Amino acid sequence: MNVHLDTAALVVAAGRGSRMGGEEPKQWQMLAGKPVIVHTLAAFAGLRVVLVIHPDDRARAEGLGVELVTGGATRDASVLSGLRALEGSGVKRVLIHDGARPLVSRGLIDRLVTALESHDGAAPALAVTDALWRGAGGFVSGTVDRSGLFRAQTPQAFRFEAILAAHLAHPGGALDDVQVARDAGLDVGIVEGDEDNLKLTFPGDFARAEGILRGRGMDVRMGNGYDVHAFCEGDHVWLCGVKVPHSKGLLGHSDADVGMHALADAIYGALALGDIGRHFPPSDPQWKGAASHIFLAHAVGLAAERGYRLANCDVTLVCERPKIGPHAAAMQTELARIMGVDVDRVSVKATTSERLGFTGREEGIAALATAVLVKA
Repeated sequence: MNVHLDTAALVVAAGRGSRMGGEEPKQWQMLAGKPVIVHTLAAFAGLRVVLVIHPDDRARAEGLGVELVTGGATRDASVLSGLRALEGSGVKRVLIHDGARPLVSRGLIDRLVTALESHDGAAPALAVTDALWRGAGGFVSGTVDRSGLFRAQTPQAFRFEAILAAHLAHPGGALDDVQVARDAGLDVGIVEGDEDNLKLTFPGDFARAEGILRGRGMDVRMGNGYDVHAFCEGDHVWLCGVKVPHSKGLLGHSDADVGMHALADAIYGALALGDIGRHFPPSDPQWKGAASHIFLAHAVGLAAERGYRLANCDVTLVCERPKIGPHAAAMQTELARIMGVDVDRVSVKATTSERLGFTGREEGIAALATAVLVKA
């Protein structure tokens, strides 16, 4: 089945949307920097699209790159105008959609097209889960059984010839295209709708839609880091930027801050930029004894250059001694300072290996770290 060649989308955007308020019809109001209708049309990329518009909107619709049809005085009339524009073009399936629903997912479109293999029509819906009341004069006047009730959505999909004939025969006044289809005796299957597929009806709906679009556009990266350093002669260790008194030191080319090394590697990993060794080769003498905050600041800087900010990070130090608890808060504060983030985005904790392995034999310290980056 070649969906791209024989499936069309008919987007109805001829209404004036009086309940929304504002000087512009809702389909032309701005949402996340673009008119609502632009988001709506993007959902049907790759399909033939017919946009049914009000005659007053033709000038601003000309640059949208889709076929334009002037709508009628009612929704039924607008849909019929769009269907007639598709007649004789080889279209076998049509998705009829409200222009004020800008958050259609490709998954929903695919479910509808698949359902048409066994039904004359298919429509997305969500089962009603809230209690339903009747009201009068500001008071509850009764209840309604919600069993078998659904919240209808669009796009509603149909075999083209069947829905065209149904609209031609219908007297008008239908609530939606499913009613037109059923009045003509067509079977309409229910497919699972999407909660995000809201119809912009009231001003508050725009804020919700903005939030959904931000979530869809969110670029989240996660990286892990692991590092080990052996003990050597000394009287202190550097851990997560804090000098901790101890009967031994840690052996390393730099200051051997195992916790900060693991965290820097986690950030490099989230960016797919390797590890510390790639950026600061141990063979390079200039990094001999270097303070590890240089490495961590470099990793955070690369993230910022690419438009990412640190959402949170978590460092686990694995050792029998020294005891980390008394210093954990200072470590969190220092890491937060180096990275330029709030301290509540930084976690430092410790565990032992129950006297097992090299850490259990107190031959060294290991550290694990996870960092989450979010596109700013």
